[in-house]
Amino acid sequence: MENKYNCLVCGEEIVYSEQSEKLKCFYCKKEFSSNAKCKNGHFVCDSCHSLGAYEIIKKYCNETVSKNPLKIAIDLMKHPSIKMHGPEHHFLVPAVLTAAYYNTINKRENIKDKLEEVEKRAKNILGGFCGFYGNCGAAVGTGIFMSVITGATPLSKKEWKMSNLMTSKSLLSISEFGGPRCCKRDTFLSIEEAVDFIEENLNVTLEKQDVKCNFSNINKQCLKEECKFH
Repeated sequence: MENKYNCLVCGEEIVYSEQSEKLKCFYCKKEFSSNAKCKNGHFVCDSCHSLGAYEIIKKYCNETVSKNPLKIAIDLMKHPSIKMHGPEHHFLVPAVLTAAYYNTINKRENIKDKLEEVEKRAKNILGGFCGFYGNCGAAVGTGIFMSVITGATPLSKKEWKMSNLMTSKSLLSISEFGGPRCCKRDTFLSIEEAVDFIEENLNVTLEKQDVKCNFSNINKQCLKEECKFH
């Protein structure tokens, strides 16, 4: 993808100026003095540019004020540490939902601690979980999100039900497409299901958007026109 080599945010060419200026990093929101930004004005600091997948997901979700989990997910997917496929998506799904949810209900102070717990649980989901265990990690991620925000435990009643029901709805949506796996498609589907589920069961409306996937050219198993996001 072009944005893996040019601007991480939009794919435009990086331009350099003789005079440095104060620029805010797209991911961590901190200001830096720099001579480089893209044609659309985006800037990513050296620290965020070099972070690993889990670190950039956590950092961006802690800083963003967006109420749109799909937008947050797409922004993160542009970062070079987020591969086409991989277990980082098992964390990405509940992380973006956590950020968008607490931004929407105006409780941003909860995001940091909740993300730490989400990360711990997401790391228990192995790579290839979808094919080897019959349970896609992106779908499990929505269940993790629901469990964390409701405080569910194995002994809970309503919260236990909601967490498992959330996973099942995401998994059904994913399974209806059939294989092979696509971590981007499965992530989008899971987040869409979660947004609807949150509105229906928690009376909280997160922002939505239509998704057009820009990762087809790096996915050898892409379903192309058979995928709703193509």
